[in-house]
Amino acid sequence: MTHTWPEVLTGLVARRDLDVSSTSWAMDEILSGNATAAQIAGFAMALRSKGETLAELQGLVDSMLQHATLLSVPGRVVDIVGTGGDMAKTVNISSMAAVVTAGAGIGVVKHGNRAASSASGTADVFEVLGVRLDVPASRIVEVLERTGITFCFAPVFHPSFRHTAPVRRELGVPTTFNFLGPLVNPAQPAASAIGCADVRMAPLMAGIFAERGADAFVFRGDDGLDEITTTTTTRVWEVFGGTVTEGLLDPRELGMSLSSADALRGGEPVYNADVFRRVVGGEVSPVRDAVLLNAGAAIAAHTGTAGALVDRIAAGIARARESIDSGAAARTLEQWSVVTQELAPPR
Repeated sequence: MTHTWPEVLTGLVARRDLDVSSTSWAMDEILSGNATAAQIAGFAMALRSKGETLAELQGLVDSMLQHATLLSVPGRVVDIVGTGGDMAKTVNISSMAAVVTAGAGIGVVKHGNRAASSASGTADVFEVLGVRLDVPASRIVEVLERTGITFCFAPVFHPSFRHTAPVRRELGVPTTFNFLGPLVNPAQPAASAIGCADVRMAPLMAGIFAERGADAFVFRGDDGLDEITTTTTTRVWEVFGGTVTEGLLDPRELGMSLSSADALRGGEPVYNADVFRRVVGGEVSPVRDAVLLNAGAAIAAHTGTAGALVDRIAAGIARARESIDSGAAARTLEQWSVVTQELAPPR
């Protein structure tokens, strides 16, 4: 079937859902550099205004992966990342959880970028911590094998996505493109723990993982965070065996006290990196509780066993706590820095 921009945009403006083929075609045109700025903006805003369907999101993801530099990693690994967009300016909870998970002996392939809606994105804080982001793509797997964790810097593995950047910057509002990152990890991990600030998009993202046959938790704090929060309860969409089940997680059921939003607030990369070091160093705080919750979810997703949500997260938290208290998380961070410094090109 031959698609055209007038056909696709007319359908969206009329609030008609597109099929996988139509959205895949549109994304292919964008990533190939064939779409104009007006076409990209019109598509992004019309799709967001109508409201995305699972088929439309699948088409975008399929096209993104076709244009990506994919990564083949040994064994079962997990990704831990949030979509951003919650505007809460928290510390880098998922980044800390990734290191803690790796310290628990679980391979982590984290996919991320610089800050978009926060003062300190994943890449920004890792750089301050001494982790080099410019390790060649050909050696990313070696980093994983030597340290238990590696980072796929999105611009390196998804270079074609650059065609969307000027339009997204000028629009200044979230679009469907903001939710693609966690779904297009170049390693396509078998397990994921994904935070999504948008309550409507979270179950769609879970549906993508279910179609893929992955094990995952997609979650949204009831305070709006793209994390499992410590300020209130969190809605969780569990993905196991190709099905999605929605549940509710209360940190008090896991022996944690509720905290204030200010207790999770972050700042510039240097500030967040200091919090990062203190948490993996064993400091007790509400941030530690948030890190344990999110690492616990990542570990539970990686384990991939059935059972009550709270029990599986609790088992994951026990391993995450041991990772910190034994010093394994701090050693993982140090080793990761050393190896990436060794493998990155001279400055």
